[in-house]
Amino acid sequence: MINRNLIRIKVLQIVYSYYQNGNTDLKAAENELMFSLRKSYDLYNAFLLLILDVTNLHRRNLDIRKHKFMPTEEDLNPNMRLVDNRFAAQLAENEMLRKYVDEQGISWSNDEDFVKMLLEQILASDIYADYLANENDGYETDREFWRLVFKRLICGNDEVIEHLEDKSIYWNDDIEIVETFVLKTIKRFKEEEGSKQPLLPMFKDDEDRMFAVQLFRQSLLKGKELRERINNHIKNWEADRVASIDLIIMQVALAEILTFPTIPLNVSFNEYIDAAKYYSTPKSGVFINGILDVVVSELKAEKLLFKD
Repeated sequence: MINRNLIRIKVLQIVYSYYQNGNTDLKAAENELMFSLRKSYDLYNAFLLLILDVTNLHRRNLDIRKHKFMPTEEDLNPNMRLVDNRFAAQLAENEMLRKYVDEQGISWSNDEDFVKMLLEQILASDIYADYLANENDGYETDREFWRLVFKRLICGNDEVIEHLEDKSIYWNDDIEIVETFVLKTIKRFKEEEGSKQPLLPMFKDDEDRMFAVQLFRQSLLKGKELRERINNHIKNWEADRVASIDLIIMQVALAEILTFPTIPLNVSFNEYIDAAKYYSTPKSGVFINGILDVVVSELKAEKLLFKD
């Protein structure tokens, strides 16, 4: 689930923090990186668990209405389609999800108002109305309902984003990326897989895990050398006047370019220029692209880099 784009973002954040805090403990910083990546996977599982908590709250609400002092006909015979949603029922039995949330202690039990707010938005939506009116009552319809709810009511929802950012500082830059993985997961669910339906793993493979570790280590271990090369090409600028995050972005970018020969230069350039547009100033992308281009040419001339 954690792709290289997210890994790069996390490495940038931890390297920036390492210098800002005057840290000297490389191992502790590396542990912080892995913890930060783990929190991204927590968010992925928390999103899936949220589907279950919304469903369970709706079930409890219907039950309360049935047992109130003077229930109406609608209270006694409510529409149970959302409660009996087959996709949500399958997700509730998913072995990977149950194991992970139990081991990591992930829960929405302290977020009742948030879950209630989300349920109310769902019940008031056209998606829910169309779902109740849909004559195709089957697994595919149930799964598509939750896919649409997640895509249109959860993704990009300012109230959801605000709550998640308050819940964990590690999630501030993860939400949009993780949402795409949740949507992909919902779409991949198959009824015949039952409780064995595989979720996305934390890392696609060991290669991606090692990419995170090596990129972080080389960014710091070669930090002085990389900074010297960068400073030599900052024309008309004094190094201390360049935004700190711009220096970090260039440093990590060069560490990647030198450490991973199989990654095309244009891929590395594009990823870090995009990061600059998000984390720094509007002009940083052009500035960073120019400096990296000069340094890479220098490395090629010195026979220290052999890729195009």
